[in-house]
Amino acid sequence: MGRRQIRVVGAMLQNDEGCYLITQRPPKASLPLLWEFPGGRVEEGETDPQALAREIREEMGVDVVVLEEAMHTHHEYPKYDIDFRVFRCRLRDSKAPIQHLRVHDHRWVTLEQMSQYQFPDADAKTLAKLLDLEA
Repeated sequence: MGRRQIRVVGAMLQNDEGCYLITQRPPKASLPLLWEFPGGRVEEGETDPQALAREIREEMGVDVVVLEEAMHTHHEYPKYDIDFRVFRCRLRDSKAPIQHLRVHDHRWVTLEQMSQYQFPDADAKTLAKLLDLEA
C-alpha cells in the first residue's frame, strides 16, 4: 500500500496595498494555530480552481477569482504526501469583509512580514519560493 497523497490548493491573494492574505488554522485542527495561505483539499471531481474558490468561500465567506498557477511544490509529511499548488487570486469584491467561518484569524501582510509567522512546512516551502530564498 502506497503513501496517502493529498492534493491541496492555496491562494496568493493580494490586496491593492500589495499585502497578502494569510489565515490561522483553528486550535483544534491538525497543525493548530499555524499560519497558511488560504485554501484546502481538492475533492474528487473538482478542478484546482473550483476547489480553491469553494474552500475560500467556506472558510471566509468571500468569493475569489482564481487566476494563473503561481507555483507547485511537493512535501512529504511523516504520514502522507502533499501535492501543493498555489494560484494567484483576487477578491471578487475588494470591500467584502473576511469572515472567520473555518479560520481562527487572518492578516494582510507584506512578504517581508511573513517571516514573523509560523507556517506548516509545505507553506514554508512556498514562502521560500515566493521570497526567492530557494535556489
